[in-house]
Amino acid sequence: MDLRQLSATLAVSPQILPEDVPALADAGFKVLINNRPDDEVGSDLDHEVMAKAASDAGMSYRYLPFHPGQVTPQLISDFAAATAGQGPVIAYCRSGNRCSVLWALTQAGKLPEDEIMQTAEKAGYDLNGIRPLIASLASRKG
Repeated sequence: MDLRQLSATLAVSPQILPEDVPALADAGFKVLINNRPDDEVGSDLDHEVMAKAASDAGMSYRYLPFHPGQVTPQLISDFAAATAGQGPVIAYCRSGNRCSVLWALTQAGKLPEDEIMQTAEKAGYDLNGIRPLIASLASRKG
């Protein structure tokens, strides 16, 4: 698994397999967030299979499908709620990029813009394309 830490309580990853979930639980993760829409994966990796794997491992599970280019205010708020104070969280999609985008958008107005961008970059994600959206969200909160 390729886990990339974005905060003390959130890591993101490319696609996780059902057999990876017990190791994530053993590593201390309490919540598994699936941001990969079912139409991108086969039935062996759909949200129902992953929900069962999380449940079997004693983890909470949230299915928040994020289709590329289709971020919504509801998706941002759902991601914020799923990552708020529930213990260490692991979120995944195809590459981890969409998860990092959602994290960045939830941090707009909470963390300095440059810190958000640098954190994502250190994790291997280039979020320059959404920098204007981060700034816009931050200005609404300020």
